[in-house]
Amino acid sequence: MRPRLANAALLTALAAMVAACQTSAPTTGPNRAALPTMERVALGANACWFKSGDPAFAAYKLAPELNSFSGRPRILLVHKGSPEARPLLVVQAEGSPSRLQAFGPMMSEPVAGRIAADVNRWSGGNKACS
Repeated sequence: MRPRLANAALLTALAAMVAACQTSAPTTGPNRAALPTMERVALGANACWFKSGDPAFAAYKLAPELNSFSGRPRILLVHKGSPEARPLLVVQAEGSPSRLQAFGPMMSEPVAGRIAADVNRWSGGNKACS
């Protein structure tokens, strides 16, 4: 009779451990919705591409359009001397979790790989410059 009692105690302890493992873990990481994602990208671009004096972006100006009624907050890169001209780079996000897109003439230039790497890093919450 004792082996059955020991098995019952063991099963009870095992059930308690399994139940403890099934509690939901706290969520970590940045908010993945479109607006917070693009806010992180805009801050990273401003700090790393423009305020740092990066020569690859010296001819351009950052034009954030984060208050988008279309649900697609975005940033634009335009020529410094003609901000009204067609953007050379558009980075936008949509949805939650956000889906990022980067397009425009700059994405056909050698700097495109760096742009993609920077945007992906910043969107994930990493504030480092490349």
